[in-house]
Amino acid sequence: MKVYKTLVIDDERLAREELKSILADFSQIEVIGEARNGEEGIEVIADLEPDLIFLDVSMPGMTGFEMLKKLEHIPRVIFVTAYDEFALKAFEVNALDYILKPLDPKRLTEALEKLRSSDEDEFESNEPLEDLNRKLGVNDKVFIKDGEKCYFVKLSEVRMFESDGNYVKVYFDKNRPLILRSLNSFEERLDATHFFRANRKFIINLDWVVGIENWFNGGLQVELRTGDKVEVSRRQAIRFREIFSI
Repeated sequence: MKVYKTLVIDDERLAREELKSILADFSQIEVIGEARNGEEGIEVIADLEPDLIFLDVSMPGMTGFEMLKKLEHIPRVIFVTAYDEFALKAFEVNALDYILKPLDPKRLTEALEKLRSSDEDEFESNEPLEDLNRKLGVNDKVFIKDGEKCYFVKLSEVRMFESDGNYVKVYFDKNRPLILRSLNSFEERLDATHFFRANRKFIINLDWVVGIENWFNGGLQVELRTGDKVEVSRRQAIRFREIFSI
């Protein structure tokens, strides 16, 4: 069994002690240090080179997200915070999980199971996350909060995104959570190698396409593995053919 060298970074001493106490029950976790803020976190990470960090978001001096931007190499990250409004920012970094305080040991167990599973997944990206503005590809994971429900989804499992008013509906498995963002913002963040803007309402995952047929007014219609059918507008059909013609 792999043992993960772990750091706890939180400005509250009691929060650090509570987390370390809970982590002591997990044999795969070895807490090798801690830090009170982002500045200390940067120094300790450079010195100890952990495999995993538990990171608070709201800290004096710099936020957890700002700290990550300053690192040369980013270990696996599990956010632990009292503020759910920061959850969507996990879309910007390939964090392993996002846990809300007060800590629930069962929820922590689920996060550590994701850690084990991600190491076993041969398709999991192990690239460092120095560039938080890079395009998100199919090997990246995103955090989605929809009401009381939270999801942490690998983008390879997302077959399409649909604009729905001021929201975007994300399709994976039988789930359709809504995110308060524009479809244009998703298009800017997603890797165009795998995600294609079919029309003003849909972005599709090209890896899910199983069929293509000519459609009205020079457009196309694509069929996904699930049977979903999406029209590709005439303008985008021209681009589609240019990209995929041989």
